[in-house]
Amino acid sequence: MTLDAAVLDWMVSIREPGLTTAVTALTHTGGGVATTLIAAATTLLLVRADRLPDAVLVAGAVLTGWPVMVLLKNLFGRVRPPEPERLLALHTESFPSGHAMTSAVLATVLVAVVVRTWPRGDRRRTVATIALAAYTLVIGLSRVYLAAHWLTDVVAGWIFGITWALLWVWLITRVRIRR
Repeated sequence: MTLDAAVLDWMVSIREPGLTTAVTALTHTGGGVATTLIAAATTLLLVRADRLPDAVLVAGAVLTGWPVMVLLKNLFGRVRPPEPERLLALHTESFPSGHAMTSAVLATVLVAVVVRTWPRGDRRRTVATIALAAYTLVIGLSRVYLAAHWLTDVVAGWIFGITWALLWVWLITRVRIRR
């Protein structure tokens, strides 16, 4: 049995109605619509605070991350976990997990903004970083619990998402340095 199959079997074995309802509600906060809305609100707040480079970082990484994720899904074309284990009706490819990738892009760029906002040692910086990491972790695991993705889809989504966000951090930092 593969790791993906073993993890899926375990997730199915721990399902219970109340937990499934909570996980289903939670998973939607990591989808494209939710992450775009969070990014848009954050971008507007950053523009109002006259932090244009950070606003461009958040908006740019999240908005361009979506088409990159779709391209990767089409490139790999992996099939989702089987029904009846899968609790969501989905018709796109499985690899990488879009929820894991988009939530990782959002969380990573928000951590970059947090790091630029609060100095080292500031408790808010630590709490925000931990909360953002936990957010993308929980979103990814919710996708496995619901059998929307295999574990390796989720791990790949996190890796692609963090990498994409860090490319944007690097780009914005280079542009700032040149000015």
